[in-house]
Amino acid sequence: MTASALGIVGAMLALGALAIGLMIYLGTIRVPLVLKGEVKMGDIAVDRGAWPEREHRVANAVDNQFQLPVLFYAGCLLALWFGTTFLELLLAWAFVVTRYAHAYIHVTHNHVLRRFWAFFTGLIILSGLWLDLVVRLALAAFGVN
Repeated sequence: MTASALGIVGAMLALGALAIGLMIYLGTIRVPLVLKGEVKMGDIAVDRGAWPEREHRVANAVDNQFQLPVLFYAGCLLALWFGTTFLELLLAWAFVVTRYAHAYIHVTHNHVLRRFWAFFTGLIILSGLWLDLVVRLALAAFGVN
């Protein structure tokens, strides 16, 4: 496996670690609230409305890990299949940095404009990764390497 391929796998693992870390953090918020009786099981069975704001921020950050990152993982797998380039490696890690920033903003001060820019920057970077992959596919289809 090349260094670029290892780097892409590392970026995927780093993003997976963010999702797992956020889920664990969410559990550390939810479980004590339920055990202390501050939130009733019946109130949260089908609706998130009974949770306090802090839980909503973290839960939303967890939900966000299953939106753009899904396209990231698919793009990384395609890059690995094609043979990862240094550009793809840079784009992958830049995207991961934006996801960590987005999650941090989400679970702390939740400044919406800053969160938007973190999201939008990640979207642009991810779009660049996908554009790179589409160009590589088109070139391969026409026999140009």
